[in-house]
Amino acid sequence: MATNSTAAAAAKCPGPMKATSQGAFQGENPLDYALPLAILQICLVVVVTRGLAYLLRPLRQPRVIAEIIGGILLGPSALGRSQKFLHAVFPAQSMTVLDTLANLGLLFFLFLVGLELDISAIRRTGKKALAIALAGISAPFALGIGTSFAFRATIVKGAPQGPFLVFMGVALSITAFPVLARILAELKLLTTDLGRMAMSAAAVNDVAAWILLALAIALSGSGSPIISLWVLLTAAGFVIAICLFLRPVLAWMARQSPEGEPVKEVYICATLAIVLAAGFVTDTIGIHALFGAFMVGIVVPKDGPFAGVLIEKVEDLISGLFLPLYFVSSGLKTNVATIKGAKSWGLLVLVIANACLGKIGGTVITSMLVKIPVREAVTLGFLMNTKGLVELIVLNIGRDRKVLNDESFAIMVLMALFTTFITTPIVMAIYKPARKTVPYKRRTVDCGPGDAGDSSELRVLACFHSNRHIPTLLNLVEASRGTGRRRLTMYAMHLVELSERSSAISLVQRARRDGMPFFNSKEQRTEQMVVAFEAFQQLSSVRVRPMTAISDLDTIHRDVIDSAGDKRAAIVVMPYHKALHHDGSFQSLGSAYHAINKRVLREAPCSVAILVDRGLGGHAQVSAKNVSFSVAALFFGGPDDREALAYATRMAEHPGVAVTLARFQPSRLQSEEEDAADEKAVEAFKAKVGAVKDGSVRFEEPEAYTREQVVETLESLAGFNVFVVGRMPPTAPLVERPDELGPVGSYLVSQEFRTSASVLVIKRYDPATNPKSKRFDPKARPPAATEEDVLDEEMGSSAAVVPVTRSPMSDIA
Repeated sequence: MATNSTAAAAAKCPGPMKATSQGAFQGENPLDYALPLAILQICLVVVVTRGLAYLLRPLRQPRVIAEIIGGILLGPSALGRSQKFLHAVFPAQSMTVLDTLANLGLLFFLFLVGLELDISAIRRTGKKALAIALAGISAPFALGIGTSFAFRATIVKGAPQGPFLVFMGVALSITAFPVLARILAELKLLTTDLGRMAMSAAAVNDVAAWILLALAIALSGSGSPIISLWVLLTAAGFVIAICLFLRPVLAWMARQSPEGEPVKEVYICATLAIVLAAGFVTDTIGIHALFGAFMVGIVVPKDGPFAGVLIEKVEDLISGLFLPLYFVSSGLKTNVATIKGAKSWGLLVLVIANACLGKIGGTVITSMLVKIPVREAVTLGFLMNTKGLVELIVLNIGRDRKVLNDESFAIMVLMALFTTFITTPIVMAIYKPARKTVPYKRRTVDCGPGDAGDSSELRVLACFHSNRHIPTLLNLVEASRGTGRRRLTMYAMHLVELSERSSAISLVQRARRDGMPFFNSKEQRTEQMVVAFEAFQQLSSVRVRPMTAISDLDTIHRDVIDSAGDKRAAIVVMPYHKALHHDGSFQSLGSAYHAINKRVLREAPCSVAILVDRGLGGHAQVSAKNVSFSVAALFFGGPDDREALAYATRMAEHPGVAVTLARFQPSRLQSEEEDAADEKAVEAFKAKVGAVKDGSVRFEEPEAYTREQVVETLESLAGFNVFVVGRMPPTAPLVERPDELGPVGSYLVSQEFRTSASVLVIKRYDPATNPKSKRFDPKARPPAATEEDVLDEEMGSSAAVVPVTRSPMSDIA
């Protein structure tokens, strides 16, 4: 009898899973063993969450929304309704392993969140942001306490009163700092006054939320109030010990890791071990292991490469693989089916209304009291209502501590999902900052007689993706500076892709704090890049203004276009979308980079040049005294070629640059006005040839009429250092499928043309063909078009270009 009861108990309560199986060929099911089952769970979670993130991307939703929805879909609310699926993929005996991995990922993610929070910046929070943060916490906290009475009277009657009140207040008053930062970046508001206000208030809110959560956890213990008091006092002692004893140790490690040198592996290992040890201590105290990891992240010094290397080592594995498990773990506990009946749905509406009313209402009223305009105040309220991972942490801890039951847990998860989901579309609808257009005349290098007011200074917006482009960029600008009376100002814009990584937000904060766009945790060349620009400005007559554009690649062209207008640039220099390899061939960086160039070419408020970098002057900047470049300007005719000729003429003014103009006959007829303008430009250059006595400026008119003759002539010019050519000259394409470089420029970068010369392809600004110009004429077309332009015109500019709000860039004025 005892044997039968033991067998029955074993059947009801299966024993712990073994780690690995001997394989299917040995007759064993891998899903009955912990390791292969965990691998399957991780892969399934990654596929589902990343797939949802891709589907939600057109709606501009942060990835946390996809991860929450993915967790709910895999749980009993959707796929988990199939008991066969649930028992096969997420059996009860595997949940301990899954929860352990999820919480380990959460532990290190909270360490990354602590690294993102700069306490020194929070101390500098202005009075306005501090008032908004306090109102954004107190008002929803009070409404959360009021809501808790409705919950306790209906669906959670047995919950302890004190802890439940605090948990509800914290759940409604939280603002997710990392999620808010990414939403602001998506909407291009991160570097605006509104974005700075929201970030500052959210940082204060985040710290306050963790303090309140610690209080809620301490109160939720099963012991007496005296024990809760001991938990709080011990936690306060732990925080003091971290600041007094651990912070100097981490600061010493940071000092031992100077810029330009690799961080020692022992320091990385020691820091990660400290994170785990701190988590163990706080778990022993009774306030959850994640608090220890969060505190260690806060006290790590943010200056220098140490914090960046820590983020680089941890973030991809944790954020990509282990953290999504936490959302699935939460989703497996969320059963939407438990919300049934008018009473439950009424409570859901009530908690959503109170969450929005408290957070949005408190923020809006306080913002208006501190003299913030109504529209900005309402926008700020919706931004501060963003929830995210911290919300799920609060709810999961409340559920584990028996403060929340399944129904109240599901209601609160849906509230967090709804409030975060509506943030982006509502902010996009209500807040459209007025664009401060700066009217200016000089939008081309070739300034006409009416542009004399702007002709004394040429403003160039030079963009680059990585530090390898900097030497060529500086050497090109140095060669283009002209004479002393005609100054040149260079706005060097670092184009940085904003990802879901924690390091992206750290990069944003570093750029905002320092104004320098040169922080790159992977390459550790910060100091060299800063020195290169500073030295160039001191040794040359060119003024350099560094800038940063940190955006999604789909919208980063707006940063370039808006900054060109703000800085009154005459020309924008964009890097080619292909990178040079050691064998001389080019490999594409991706279709996203190609699309950036096409959008800038179409919408820029000035002329645009595409720079094909083949190492002009070598891998280092050439000083002004040692510049010795030979430039070949190819002229077929048309406005783009005239703009290219104007740029080459300016280069000819440099004493170390020799310019040769090779004029070809156009293969397509032009209007009489265009022919007259071409002749005038060429005659002006010929006059310059006669004025220069040292022979550094030359004019050639080769007899090349057919494609073969043109190609042969170009091959004879292969020894030049730089080719300058217009994007759309009136000539037949020299390659089968020209890209954004046009019919001639595409040949100069093809494998058929063997040269080490860099290529500058220039498109002249034409308001009639610019969709953003008031003088835009939909019927106007360039004199020649590539296949890419034809396809873009068939798709329509609205399909190819994503409309987004304007983004003032962080820069050094």
